[in-house]
Amino acid sequence: MSGSLTSAKRIVIKIGSALLIDPASGELRRSWLQTLCADVAALKRDGKDIILVSSGAIALGRRALGLKPGTLKLEESQAAAAAGQVRLAHAYADILSGENITAAQILLTLGDTEERARYLNARATLKTLLSLGSIPVINENDTVATAEIRFGDNDRLAARVASMMEADCLVLLSDVDGLYTADPTNNPEAKHIADVPAITREIEAMAGTSVSGVGRGGMVSKLIAAKIATGAGCDVLIAKGAVDHPLRRISEGAKSTRFHASTTPAQARKRWIAGVLKPQGTLIVDAGAAKALSEGKSLLPAGIRQIDGRFERGDAVAVRDSQGNEIARGLSAYNASDAERIAGKKSQEIEAILGYRGRDEVIHRDDLALTGNA
Repeated sequence: MSGSLTSAKRIVIKIGSALLIDPASGELRRSWLQTLCADVAALKRDGKDIILVSSGAIALGRRALGLKPGTLKLEESQAAAAAGQVRLAHAYADILSGENITAAQILLTLGDTEERARYLNARATLKTLLSLGSIPVINENDTVATAEIRFGDNDRLAARVASMMEADCLVLLSDVDGLYTADPTNNPEAKHIADVPAITREIEAMAGTSVSGVGRGGMVSKLIAAKIATGAGCDVLIAKGAVDHPLRRISEGAKSTRFHASTTPAQARKRWIAGVLKPQGTLIVDAGAAKALSEGKSLLPAGIRQIDGRFERGDAVAVRDSQGNEIARGLSAYNASDAERIAGKKSQEIEAILGYRGRDEVIHRDDLALTGNA
């Protein structure tokens, strides 16, 4: 278990509401959060990229607004999220600053990880924050979400973020220390499962339900998240978070369940681009650009000779050589109109031509998969 966390270069950590919020008082468990942030800082000092996906805004906000216990109406949940998110973000920013780390708040919905233009925007922002040494703190955008509040959960959002950011490891901190053969609260004979090579129907049948009364998830949502993340090349750890220094304890061998990735992040992303997405347009490139792509480089506007089709930023496009042979597919950083205007031009000319500073590449190498003999 500890090996997965130790060897990972990019880690997404999901923190459940039951860990952050005292169920009796409705207040933030600040002392516990300080131990978590100390663990996060230690991982960062080891050279790891860390992204936090944190619940807790609605639970914090309902106390601040004086909302009564029980199920909230949709508009009450949205109001509670608005009031609670301010307090949640401030706590992370304050505590992480004590570790000389800058926290950055990002609010997402699942749509931001699935609609390609928004996906590219979110991914670029997160990559920039990580490159600047910041730790992004992500929560679901509950103030505008509708179905997400009633049916969604941050386990699934964390898995989508892990997939989007090509993370090596997703840690789901919760009120349980992993997967059991049955619900351990109801069955004293239930046995802990430390290692899950693949998520089978038998494994899925073992899932129980949340007993915290604070969060919206449960083992079912965690298995859904694990299937998403492992399919994207990311190991998943489910571990008990309701202890001081929960990440350090995992590294020291505390009980948890590891779900093994079925591929690597790079392979999963390349496969998705190459085979799942339908190209909306075609870029014809010269011999120099084709050679550069074969060497693992990005597609620059200077190498493009022709644009065919109508596509938007973030859409998949096919890349063909001058003989019409498909050599690659990728996600375009520009729509067809703008791509036509900068085709054949140098990257430093983009701002003058378009009136804004876009990416230097029409298709970044991270968003491109070779499909032919480039």
